[in-house]
Amino acid sequence: MSSIDKTSPITPSGLAALKARYDHLLGTERPEIVEIVSWAAGNGDRSENGDYLYGRKRMREIDRELAYLAKVMKYAKVIDPARQPDKSRVFFGACVVIADEDDEERTLTIVGDKEQDAGKGLVGWSSPIARALRGAQVGDLRTVRLPGGEKEWEVISISYPAGEAIS
Repeated sequence: MSSIDKTSPITPSGLAALKARYDHLLGTERPEIVEIVSWAAGNGDRSENGDYLYGRKRMREIDRELAYLAKVMKYAKVIDPARQPDKSRVFFGACVVIADEDDEERTLTIVGDKEQDAGKGLVGWSSPIARALRGAQVGDLRTVRLPGGEKEWEVISISYPAGEAIS
């Protein structure tokens, strides 16, 4: 995974999701694996014991993910999009409707890089399209450099959640 930026912006719900994942790993998954490894270790020869070998491997994966999540949460800067003072421009947390040259519309919500999910329309703050849209107003044209070439988008509408609504 990429290095952690000390000013990684994240929405309140994004941070809550990271905390929930951390709590689940620490409170549920890890204790279950520790129990399996302890039971498997008592069964004798560990070199051919699949439960023991898999359990140790899974425990290392969980510990790595716990360390990663702790570091992400430590450096996360929570920004509540509902508190954005200038809602006429695209900033962190904005829900933006854009249209291309063929009038095909897309709806994007600009979130922290650790909570992006293209399938849900959640675009990371550092992504090319989010960088191109930063500061835009309704009616602005923005060019995005994509691997397949440049594409121009028009900002159709901008909105921000009234409260903690991004998920």
